[in-house]
Amino acid sequence: MTREKSVAFHTLGCKLNFSETSTISRLLEKDGFVKKDFDEVADVYVINTCSVTDNADKECRQLVRRIQRRSPESLVVITGCYAQLKPKEIADIPGVDLVLGAAEKFNIADHIRELAKGDSAKICSCDIGEVNTFHASYSLNDRTRTFLKVQDGCDYNCSFCTIPMARGISRSDSVANVIGHAQTLAAGGVKEIVLTGVNLGDFGKGFEGGKKREESFFELIQALDEVDGIERYRISSIEPNLLTNEIIEFVAGSKKFMPHFHIPLQSGSNEVLALMRRRYRRELYAEKVGLIKQFMPHCAIGVDVIVGFPAESDAHFMETYNFLHELDISYLHVFTYSERANTHALDIKPVVPVNIRHERNKALRNLSHKKMQYFTELHTGQTRKVLFEGLQKDGMMEGYTDNYIRVTTHFRKEWENSIVDWDLR
Repeated sequence: MTREKSVAFHTLGCKLNFSETSTISRLLEKDGFVKKDFDEVADVYVINTCSVTDNADKECRQLVRRIQRRSPESLVVITGCYAQLKPKEIADIPGVDLVLGAAEKFNIADHIRELAKGDSAKICSCDIGEVNTFHASYSLNDRTRTFLKVQDGCDYNCSFCTIPMARGISRSDSVANVIGHAQTLAAGGVKEIVLTGVNLGDFGKGFEGGKKREESFFELIQALDEVDGIERYRISSIEPNLLTNEIIEFVAGSKKFMPHFHIPLQSGSNEVLALMRRRYRRELYAEKVGLIKQFMPHCAIGVDVIVGFPAESDAHFMETYNFLHELDISYLHVFTYSERANTHALDIKPVVPVNIRHERNKALRNLSHKKMQYFTELHTGQTRKVLFEGLQKDGMMEGYTDNYIRVTTHFRKEWENSIVDWDLR
């Protein structure tokens, strides 16, 4: 009798990557593989990479070395954005057996069958211009919240970003298909869906039956709001120029879409935004935040910010800091700029010293802590609905309110994957 082969996964990066890893896992399990934890010995290890920062590249190399020490005879497969951008560089890492680009990651089972340890690393990748199909993905059984991928790729050309080179043109699922996935997830007991994509607000681009599809993100959320069984939706991230007033008003009136937006800013300086090739100015951003708070004063608003971008002076940084300090937002995701090959930002001077980048990062992270503390205190004494997660750690469990305030309490089995009225103290 042939022994069942085992596979273990590790995901670097964004919610989109988590949804894709989960889908790849189900494909391999359907093909007869047994899923194992990444820290266990497995026949095959799959690392789904990110390449937004240098840390993701370095972490990939460290993971491969760890696998080599633990299980030198196991097959190592690298896929994801880093694999598409730098396949030859990855193939040269000792211990890597297979590199799968953007077009091949969902054909992983076919590639593994033909793979043998000891051969030189095999690269299965194509020019990103040839990647134009959409592969639906969602996470399942990994978290209480399910990440549902509805869009992929990006047609923007931000000067710091490699994502269009790693994921290709903007394309998306159809509204009908997304509704079908939501109904499947509802039948499986999922309570909350987080809509994910590279540029979610660009949803609607794609082809069906050889014809160009004409749909919009607004149409999608209207349709999802009617799906029975799903109690909560979140929009993972949406560009400010694509966050229409009608989307904001709809979320405000919806019982299922949570009062929570995550809106990338990147800089509070219009000069830096222009260098970044962003498609808006800070005035538009402030207008959107103001409208959200007008309709939903209790709404959580998260912000992405990049510090240390080339030519960002002390004055530019203070513009960003003061803009965020005055803005009615709840928390920040702060990224330290790192140079990425083949991006326009490499030609922008002067370069900000790395130690200055880190100082600015620390300043904004401290601001984020104060913002979240203030936002949480504003809701003290209120009763809000919390979806508790099934994970138990040291006898405690966690959950999030509708407006994204984290709650921790003693573990109670009956609260797993349940929505509970909670008094905020």
